[in-house]
Amino acid sequence: MDLKEIQNLIKFVANSGVAEVKLETGDVKITIRTTLEGSTETTYVQQMPQQNMLQQAVAPQQIAQVTSEAVVVPMADDSSKYVTVKSPIIGTLYRKPSPDKPMFVEVGSVISKGDVLCVIEAMKLFNEIESEVSGKIVKILVDDSSPVEFDQPLFLVDPS
Repeated sequence: MDLKEIQNLIKFVANSGVAEVKLETGDVKITIRTTLEGSTETTYVQQMPQQNMLQQAVAPQQIAQVTSEAVVVPMADDSSKYVTVKSPIIGTLYRKPSPDKPMFVEVGSVISKGDVLCVIEAMKLFNEIESEVSGKIVKILVDDSSPVEFDQPLFLVDPS
């Protein structure tokens, strides 16, 4: 289920007057509760083993005058051995220092603690995001020039 489908479901529930809707599809379970003010609360839960049950809060989104808040529980898989580099601020992520320069890091790049991984522009200020671990970039989770939220995963690093 992608974001557009979830947003459409939230709009439908908000306009229908239903108090609560539960939907289960594969590994995803969604519960949408409507309050008296017409706002909805959405909770996403993915089934996973009891180990490594981490919850990640996603900032509230404004969708057609419907406020929703999502909680995502990531699936446990082979990526559990990797360190996730998360965004410390809200802004626009840039993977290059300027349009004519090469990317800070690519998949397979070996990084050290303190290396710049990307920059995030917030209110016309460019903030360098430095690595807090040494290792190898395994996966880049965000595209260049993409908006990012606080605590959003940006990179997976293999610390070994």
